[in-house]
Amino acid sequence: MPPGLYIHVPFCRSKCPYCGFYSVPSASPMPIWSKGVQQEILLYKGRFGRFDSLYLGGGTPTFLDNTILVHVIDQVFTHFDFAADTEFTVEANPCDLSEEKVRLLRDLGCNRVNLGVQSFDDRALAFLGRCHTAGDARESLERLRRLGLDNLGMDLIYGLPGQSLDAWTDTLNSALSFQPEHISCYELTLEKGTVFDRLKEKGHMRPVGEEDGRACFLAASELLRGAGYIHYEISNYARGETYCSRHNRKYWEHVPCLGLGPSAHSFDGRERWWNVRSIKRYGALLDAGLPPVEGRETLTEEQMRLESLALGFRTREGVRLEDILFEPHSGPALSRAEASRLVTVIDGRVIPTEEGFLVADHLPVYLS
Repeated sequence: MPPGLYIHVPFCRSKCPYCGFYSVPSASPMPIWSKGVQQEILLYKGRFGRFDSLYLGGGTPTFLDNTILVHVIDQVFTHFDFAADTEFTVEANPCDLSEEKVRLLRDLGCNRVNLGVQSFDDRALAFLGRCHTAGDARESLERLRRLGLDNLGMDLIYGLPGQSLDAWTDTLNSALSFQPEHISCYELTLEKGTVFDRLKEKGHMRPVGEEDGRACFLAASELLRGAGYIHYEISNYARGETYCSRHNRKYWEHVPCLGLGPSAHSFDGRERWWNVRSIKRYGALLDAGLPPVEGRETLTEEQMRLESLALGFRTREGVRLEDILFEPHSGPALSRAEASRLVTVIDGRVIPTEEGFLVADHLPVYLS
């Protein structure tokens, strides 16, 4: 599988209280970031071969100034080689998707938009600190369709304190009314360093109970699969194989990926490295002619094997049976997992069930 290219855009209109990704609620450092990305492009030119996916994530890529966005994308396509059928994804916020912005994305070659809807319940959106309403999301989805962006992804969040199962299924049904090509369903997590985490530490917020989270997960899987979607990864559903995220699958299958921008991660097949989490330091290092790398690690064969198991059990492809059955206890453990309906063995592969997805992080230890 060809490598993928990721560009981290660390800017947002406001910082959501649950978000643990590196971003700043300001547009003022955009010129420093833009210059740095162009310098970093030249550092890696020719090192990864031909890409077949380009993913702009964040932060909020659609918050970028249009002139800066155009210039960065022009530099990317000037200095890197891309396959003719490249999947070009841009993460978007409903607040930013004016008709002008959508036309610009389309004209730049973007052929996949991932919209951060999160909920179609205005009370939930207010709790999550989102700058858009359910009406804004609906208008954005309609505008994207009307202007020819016909590969739409949608991010949704469940497991909010006090959220009922009915409220969650209402959001899912609202999402389905737009027939998006891709839906991601993420449980709200109280990430370290976030506002929500600080509220939890003060006793003002509690994470959703395990049973409630489980019920929401299984309800989403049942509803979306019933609507014809493939549940191809723990949090991800696609309306057919064509619409499975090509770029994200690279991470799950240990395919090389180059990450540009502050806090971006890269992997060349054996070594992994990650950039500094600061726009200022990122720019200063590149101005000094140095790579903006915070740390590196070279994976051993055993680390690669364990990671392959951990990542494989997150997907409906699972892992190869031969990668499981090499320890004396593995056979009986596999039989117990099958009897508990956590996995099934099909054509020489150990595949997690929907219940297995719920304990995917424990399956590698249990079976290896």
